[in-house]
Amino acid sequence: MAQITYDDFLRVDIRVGVVTRVEEFPKARRPAYKVWVDFGPEIGQKKTSAQVTRLYEPADLLGRQVLGVVNFPPRQIADFMSEFLLLGAMPDEETVVLVHPDREVGPGSRLL
Repeated sequence: MAQITYDDFLRVDIRVGVVTRVEEFPKARRPAYKVWVDFGPEIGQKKTSAQVTRLYEPADLLGRQVLGVVNFPPRQIADFMSEFLLLGAMPDEETVVLVHPDREVGPGSRLL
């Protein structure tokens, strides 16, 4: 993989948010949820489609702090507009383990 500079990394806006709402997403091609996340007063609430159904139930996600890339352009997923990328590690091709801070921080805090 090509190396990037620190300035390249700074162009990716990764923020901490809190999950406020989760819904089933039956129209998605692969099992997914519709997830709404509050990224604090500067960014506000954004929504995304997240393929995290293998390890998480909707109730597991509510109130959880997560990390998301908030400066990607919106992307249409079936009949739903995804506004950010929820970050996770993939131990295999079908499982996503969400990435989150190990201590609580304010919504909107930036990852550096």
